[in-house]
Amino acid sequence: MPNTAPREAERGFTLIELMIVVVVIAILTAIALPSYTSYVRRGRIPDATSNLATLRVKMEQYYQDNRTYIGGPGCVIDTATSKYFDFSCPGAGAATATTYMITAAGKNAMNGFKYTIDQSGGKTSTFSSPAPSGWVSPTPNNCWATNVGGVC
Repeated sequence: MPNTAPREAERGFTLIELMIVVVVIAILTAIALPSYTSYVRRGRIPDATSNLATLRVKMEQYYQDNRTYIGGPGCVIDTATSKYFDFSCPGAGAATATTYMITAAGKNAMNGFKYTIDQSGGKTSTFSSPAPSGWVSPTPNNCWATNVGGVC
């Protein structure tokens, strides 16, 4: 008489087992996605800081040649160099003979992020809405914050 009992290998997975796998995947995704998003955001910050440092060097070279910052190449409004930041010298007069401040203002995914540098090398970081929660300006605000909580 043949054995009619189902063999273990032919049974497959039960609905409960499949639901548990789906729940585990959902939990792992919920943990990993915010970390990945933060990682990507932090990876975009050097786009601002490195361009600001380059623009500062250009302004100092211009000053060495002309003994003024007025008309310097770092104070040209630049919206094309970076996908995530616009560069400019904000304010009335932008640059004077002895001072300037170059700003990198976030756009697209970095909206709300703002970094600056001036003629003395002074750096600041400012985060406003819609910057993600947890991003705060460092205290004292004398560096470029590159991580959540104002970490420079």
